[in-house]
Amino acid sequence: MKVVAQNRRARFELEILDTLEAGIVLQGSEVKSLRAGQCEMVDGFVRVETGEAFMHKVRIAEYSHGGYSNHEPTRKRKLLLHKREANQLRVKMEEKGLTIVPLKIYFNEKGKVKVEIGIGRGKKAHDKRKATKDRETKREIDREMRRRR
Repeated sequence: MKVVAQNRRARFELEILDTLEAGIVLQGSEVKSLRAGQCEMVDGFVRVETGEAFMHKVRIAEYSHGGYSNHEPTRKRKLLLHKREANQLRVKMEEKGLTIVPLKIYFNEKGKVKVEIGIGRGKKAHDKRKATKDRETKREIDREMRRRR
């Protein structure tokens, strides 16, 4: 599995309750751009419209050798989900305080582009401070262990 992009900000800002894997409908130049690692998903989100899920504001940069057939970098992209899964997402989306965000874009073992979707609830300020403190403590412990070796 080759990870192309991760949304680390979403994991910091949100408490992820559930994850789901989906395929993405892409153009050829988008796949080539993803293979080159040209993807930003900081502001991305997922919305369910008319029974289908779409990913918005995920920026896949234009392919450098694309020419006239290049794609629009921030277009909305359809996610390939079963109808049951899309309806589950729609119900979760309508719940107060829950949001659906893309967490990771990667190539699976067969070479297909997949996106990991997370259903999350916003963290409070004290939860964010605790996460930062835990991360810094772990970093200090690792640094000390390396120094002692």
